[in-house]
Amino acid sequence: MTSYTTRDLQEEFLNVIRTSQETVVEAVKTCVDTIKTVTPRRPAVNVPLAARLPKPQDVVTSAYDFAEKLLSNQRQFAEELVKATTPLLAGNGTPQSSPESTSPETTPESASPTSTRKGTRKEPDPAGE
Repeated sequence: MTSYTTRDLQEEFLNVIRTSQETVVEAVKTCVDTIKTVTPRRPAVNVPLAARLPKPQDVVTSAYDFAEKLLSNQRQFAEELVKATTPLLAGNGTPQSSPESTSPETTPESASPTSTRKGTRKEPDPAGE
């Protein structure tokens, strides 16, 4: 059985996405070329205030600049949350109890599966009753 690392899977995912994107771009180029050959040439239309509208390239650039800033802020936020919660993780100076280190003397009777409500210890029934 082959083992993949997270990085390998991420790279493969990005490669698949990029290949799909290239296929779509090529299909759109083909469609544009076909449409250009079958449609008559149209005269330029003068639309009022059209010069004030942003160019498509500028819209894309602006949107992705914003997305980069947003993603950067989200990453900083996530890293700060991890840092803030690090003291709660096992092995960071806080004592962690494990089932092996817990003895009947230190465990409250109410937490024991073999205890009764009055707190007296009851031996487990070997017959399972």
